[in-house]
Amino acid sequence: MATFPAAAERYSRPSILFHWAIFLLVALAYLAIEIRGPKGSDSRALWSNVHFWAGTLVLVLAVPRLLWRLWHGAPHEIDSNRVLTFLSRLVHLALYLFIFLQPLLGILTINLGGHPVTLAGLDLQITLVGADPLARKVVKDAHELIGNAFYWVIGVHALAAIAHHLIFRDNTLRRMI
Repeated sequence: MATFPAAAERYSRPSILFHWAIFLLVALAYLAIEIRGPKGSDSRALWSNVHFWAGTLVLVLAVPRLLWRLWHGAPHEIDSNRVLTFLSRLVHLALYLFIFLQPLLGILTINLGGHPVTLAGLDLQITLVGADPLARKVVKDAHELIGNAFYWVIGVHALAAIAHHLIFRDNTLRRMI
C-alpha cells in the first residue's frame, strides 16, 4: 500500500500538542489512581491530588482541543475499508466523549459526597452540585466503569495506530507524531 506525503497529511501542531498532552494527563490520572495507597495514608492524599489535577487539566484541555478540531479539522482519512473507517470514527468519538465525561463524573463524585474538588497548591475549589449520597454511588460507579472500559478503548486505539504503521504501512501514526 502506498504512503501519503507526511507533510501534507499531518495533523496540525496544536492538534498534536493537545493529543499528546491529554494522553500524558490521562496516563498520569490512571497511574495516580492505581498507586494511591490505603485510605487515610499520606500516599493516598498525594496521589489523589495528582489524580484530581490530571483529570481537571484533561477537561480544561478538552475544550480547546474540540474547538480546534471543529475549526481546523483533521487531515483526510487514509483510504481504508468501510468497516475500519466506521470503527475508527467510533473509537475517536468515544475518546472525545471520555475526555469530557470522565473528568466531569469525577468532579460530580466528589461533590455528591459533600466536598468540593480542591486542587492542591491553588486556592480553587470546584463545586458543581451539592451532596447526595444516593446519586454519588451511581456516579462513582459510572466513573469507575468508564475508567476501566477505557483501558481497553485506549489500548485498541494504540494498537490500531501500531497496526497502521507496521501492517498497513501507511502514515496514520506518523501524522500524529
